[in-house]
Amino acid sequence: MSNATNTTRVARPRVVLAALLAVVAVFAIAACGDGGDSVGGGSDSGTEVAKSGPVEGEITISNWPGYMDTGSRNTVAEFQDKTGVKVDYVEDVNDNAEFFGKLQPQLEEGKSGGRSIFVVTDWMAKQMYDLGYLQEIDHATLPTVFDHLIPSLERPAFDPDRKFSVPWQSGMTGLMVNKKLAPGVKSVNDLFDPQYKGKVTVLSELRDTIPLMLKADGIDPSKASKQQWLDEIEKLGDAVDSGQLRRFTGNDYTQDMTNENVIAAIGWSGDTSLIENPDVEWRMPTQGCILWSDNMVIPKGAPNTPAALEWMNFTYEPKVQADLAAYIQYVTPVTGVKEVFEQQGKTALANNPLIFPSAQFTKNCTTQPDPPGSAEDQQEVTNAFQDVITG
Repeated sequence: MSNATNTTRVARPRVVLAALLAVVAVFAIAACGDGGDSVGGGSDSGTEVAKSGPVEGEITISNWPGYMDTGSRNTVAEFQDKTGVKVDYVEDVNDNAEFFGKLQPQLEEGKSGGRSIFVVTDWMAKQMYDLGYLQEIDHATLPTVFDHLIPSLERPAFDPDRKFSVPWQSGMTGLMVNKKLAPGVKSVNDLFDPQYKGKVTVLSELRDTIPLMLKADGIDPSKASKQQWLDEIEKLGDAVDSGQLRRFTGNDYTQDMTNENVIAAIGWSGDTSLIENPDVEWRMPTQGCILWSDNMVIPKGAPNTPAALEWMNFTYEPKVQADLAAYIQYVTPVTGVKEVFEQQGKTALANNPLIFPSAQFTKNCTTQPDPPGSAEDQQEVTNAFQDVITG
């Protein structure tokens, strides 16, 4: 496999109104469950388990942009050569809500849009499972995955038994800073300093931006009230009105950081390698970061579950994952990758805390939370945030 040359990822666009309504629909439908139990085809009704079998044919995989190494001998090509399976790898998951809005009508009919795997963030994977849209996974069919899954990701709150999700990559949301032009930015609250007016951005992802603002104000996001979330959204709206905030972004802020149109931002840890400016670095906020994972899931109606399971196993082989991690530079979910880097003499990668963060490094971080309260409360918070984004 060739060493990939990094290219700027396509930006994850902000959520459009239709996508917002789709997420609101998720909350509303989920609220119809019995005390939060799964609904639709969740664990109590209509459960399907992804079947193994002969690995052959074709498979379509939907993923986020920039999540695959490049080159003629990349991971997709290697998988095709090893298995004979033809892979249609599509980068069409640009935003969790947008992707859900596009696919939900088919998922509701038990169809997958031809996909056998797609990758969504923790909270969206849980919503899809509760709505009965995902197949469960028999651990016996994924020996490589569960032999190499890092311990910290074995029992996440959204899927404690890993019934329906396999981490693709994990990451940290914190601060992206031009250390020459904004050396004093160490807390998210520093983004609101008037000296940086018009030169800062925040993410259009509710579960990244608002929890970081809560942490900066000394509030545990996992215990915050609805009103505390709304207060932070109001603070964000004031920053928009005053011109303090340049704009909301997906990871297109990387180009702004490269060009120095922006000198500080809320950003994702793995994007450091995409910013072509030696003065820019990702920083752990003083009060800690937000932790999350993007997960491989198998939808109901998937046309080739044996190949989907084989793909999951294949990408959890440490040498395969090392090639991915060298390009992606997010937190790898696979054990043994550090040792591969050391054997290859890639000391900088082996010692990179953004790929291999220690417990000490992330001691003040918080797992990405949902807004608190009922579906109606979550809808109110989501609507308030979206009102700020759309003006």
